[in-house]
Amino acid sequence: MMDIDWIRQRIRLGEYFFSKHGDQERQNDNLTISEVKEALLSGRILEQYQDTGRGESCLVAGFTEEGKPIHIVCGERGGWLVIITVYIPRPPKFKTPYERGER
Repeated sequence: MMDIDWIRQRIRLGEYFFSKHGDQERQNDNLTISEVKEALLSGRILEQYQDTGRGESCLVAGFTEEGKPIHIVCGERGGWLVIITVYIPRPPKFKTPYERGER
C-alpha cells in the first residue's frame, strides 16, 4: 500500500520521475512540474490500486499554493516515485476534488 509520507519524501529528495503519459497529461492541462510537486506535498491519498502487473499505485488529491486542485496517480519503480498521470479533476467524473461523480 502506498504511503503519503513516502511520496512526500521522494518529492523532497528529488527521487521522482514522470512517465511519458504522465508528462503528456500534465502538459495537456497546462500544469507545471512545480504545481504537481506542490499538490503532492499538500495532498492526501484518495484511492489505493492493487498491483495489476505494474505494481501498486494510488490517486493523490492535492492543491497548488494558489488553490488549483490536481489529481496525481503515482506508483513506485526501483525505490523512485513514478508519476503515472496528472489531471485537473472536473465534472462529470468528479463532483469535487475528493468526490467521484457519476460513473
